[in-house]
Amino acid sequence: MDLLIVVVFIIGYTFIALEHPLKIDKSASALLTGVLCWLVLLFGIEQMPEYKSLSVEERADIYKFLDSSLFEHVGEIAEILFFLIGAMTIVELVDRHEGFRVITDRIKTLNRVRLLWITSIIAFIASSILDNLTTTIIMCALVRRLLKREEDMWVAGGFIVLAANAGGAWSPIGDVTTIMLWIGGQISTFHVIKVVLAPSIICLVVPLLLASLSLKGQVEAPDYLEEQNNYQWAKHEQLLIFILGTLGLLFVPVFKAITHYPPFMGVLLSLGFIWYVTEYIHRDKPADVRSELSVAAVLRRIDTPSVLFFLGILLAVGALASSGHLRLLASTLDRVFEGNIYSLNTLIGMLSAIVDNVPLVAAAMGMYSMDVYPQDHDFWTLLAYCAGTGGSMLVIGSAAGVAAMGLLKMNFIWYLKRISIYALIGYLAGIGAFYLQHLLFTTI
Repeated sequence: MDLLIVVVFIIGYTFIALEHPLKIDKSASALLTGVLCWLVLLFGIEQMPEYKSLSVEERADIYKFLDSSLFEHVGEIAEILFFLIGAMTIVELVDRHEGFRVITDRIKTLNRVRLLWITSIIAFIASSILDNLTTTIIMCALVRRLLKREEDMWVAGGFIVLAANAGGAWSPIGDVTTIMLWIGGQISTFHVIKVVLAPSIICLVVPLLLASLSLKGQVEAPDYLEEQNNYQWAKHEQLLIFILGTLGLLFVPVFKAITHYPPFMGVLLSLGFIWYVTEYIHRDKPADVRSELSVAAVLRRIDTPSVLFFLGILLAVGALASSGHLRLLASTLDRVFEGNIYSLNTLIGMLSAIVDNVPLVAAAMGMYSMDVYPQDHDFWTLLAYCAGTGGSMLVIGSAAGVAAMGLLKMNFIWYLKRISIYALIGYLAGIGAFYLQHLLFTTI
């Protein structure tokens, strides 16, 4: 069982990576991989020699453990999926009302390098206030309005992933792993900002400088004469929906801080409010216009396969966590790199590009007590940086990457060839900056 579940995960991962050559949708491969991993976990236990000697009560306890573990992971996954659906609906609603024209009409440059810097800097700043997933969803919607060619959208989308992950790493609310460490007491607000901000900036700026050397020319803007619908928008309606959508998403971290409820509750509250407002302002319009601009119509435009892809990937990772493979991996890394927090965290960050960073960070938090590494120790702040930015090295290595992959129809192999090397160089440059910063602080 131990080997088979890993083999199933690797085969499924390979099918996801080869989506375009095989012409098999990645969502199908992800769903099969997720369910098969849990089936292997179940049947593998039943085939163990020790299983036959267990009493009926002991066998029942095993099934109860598997059920509770599965439902625990499903609950965590549901939080992410509901958040994703709510945020995507709000962004799609703003886009349907052409609210993003408020921004895109003000970005006049067609210079490929300048536009890449502008979108990346906006994503970096926004992800520290919102989170990397919400920021990526918003920025991908903007990119679709700014660029016409698929290649240009993919390049911008790839760097948005880098920027969103780097921006989320230094903020206590910017990434799910930093939130975990912040809530767990391993890092404090001002210290993680002070220590991780500079490495995060380096993590983005170095790839942008390298990309600026190779990117040339102008981008092709989309033809705005081809409107999305037959309704002529009033400027105040565009501005109203844009402001409501932006404030609704900005409200999510505030809602979480006040209520301590998960973020999906905040985004659903915002969606419900915006839904009510749009129904009200369109109440006197013709029926065909109301049906085209309603939230019900927008929900049909949501990229459901991407949501199912997310579900499958997280189910597979949950099976690996429940089987103990991720904790075993963390323990092995601890033995190999004992005492060297830089090597250990560097590898954890790289592994987070393959498996979800959440269980890896959770395993590290469980392995090391606050007595070993007290609050704001370099181990925790470096872990926040590495786990937050390491996932950028593969497009499915982070929630931001998965969202961009779905929204922009980004190719896994293309990302591997064109963006992964930039992400790796930026990731290592940030670790180098962290180490130099550590030397500077210790000598002062």
